[in-house]
Amino acid sequence: MLHGVTKVIRIHHTGGPEVLSLETIDLPPPGPGHVRVRHTAIGVNFIDTYHRSGLYALDLPAVLGVEAAGVVEEVGEGVELAIGARVAYAQAGTGAYAEARNVAADRLISLPDSVSDELAAAALLKGMTVEYLVRRAFVASGSTVAVVHAAVGGVGSILVQWLAALGAHVIGVVGSGDKVEEARANGCRDVVVFGAEDLPGRVRAVTDGRGAHVVYDSVGKATLPASFDCVARRGLVVSFGNASGRPDPIDPLMLAEKGSIFFTRPVLADYVRTREELTMAADAVFTVLANGAVKVSIGQRFPLAEAEAAHRALESRSTRGSTLLLP
Repeated sequence: MLHGVTKVIRIHHTGGPEVLSLETIDLPPPGPGHVRVRHTAIGVNFIDTYHRSGLYALDLPAVLGVEAAGVVEEVGEGVELAIGARVAYAQAGTGAYAEARNVAADRLISLPDSVSDELAAAALLKGMTVEYLVRRAFVASGSTVAVVHAAVGGVGSILVQWLAALGAHVIGVVGSGDKVEEARANGCRDVVVFGAEDLPGRVRAVTDGRGAHVVYDSVGKATLPASFDCVARRGLVVSFGNASGRPDPIDPLMLAEKGSIFFTRPVLADYVRTREELTMAADAVFTVLANGAVKVSIGQRFPLAEAEAAHRALESRSTRGSTLLLP
């Protein structure tokens, strides 16, 4: 990267992976309260595909990506971070698919020596998502029975491990039989292959007819109806992703008919709105990584220029663990 110039992956209109374009743009000096971060590793997440497809609207043209790690290269007025400091971010707006970018300093997380750049880019966004899922959207404990969809995916594998570390009984849901053993290795006590087995029936059988206290559904349209049939009376369904598409509208009366159940559709941004919330969530992630409760695997690495291939792999559900782009 030449000073003031950076390569990025940008879209000019929404659509399939083919709309991702490698381009070179000018990068101005960081303004007050901002820093220039030279990226060393970039996280690829399902939200990136939602931005690309138009499910979540962006002002166009737009550089995709919300998560990266790297090194502070230049600082703007009022910033106390040192040049060369190792940092990461996962809540600084889009623009991470780039060799470098300017980022608001108060959205950056300083990296401990125990966390590599690649691990930070693979784990921070997914880990902070799991933090609010198990500690705030629902407070999980050793008495919790939880259903986790996409149990071997990037978020799912972390979610299963964190729940298992808390002592919860985790029922993992996977898309094919070849993922069953991996789900068990992550900490699932029971594993269901979606589409090949009766998911609500298995959950009811495992729980003596009661159902799960909480269902974590990141798949969306294809799985949400079954999720509502898995939850116990006054239980909670957490819909936090749309991998299979936007879910159909929810009839409030259905929640009553299924046992006065609760339903929420949270997003990470509302759980890390303040600087204090952001650092608390990141510290919790670094703690479970350091103590070994959660292990994050990086299943795929692609050069930045091959972002299209990375998106195709992610949407085909052929990936394992986390996916990175390397500048």
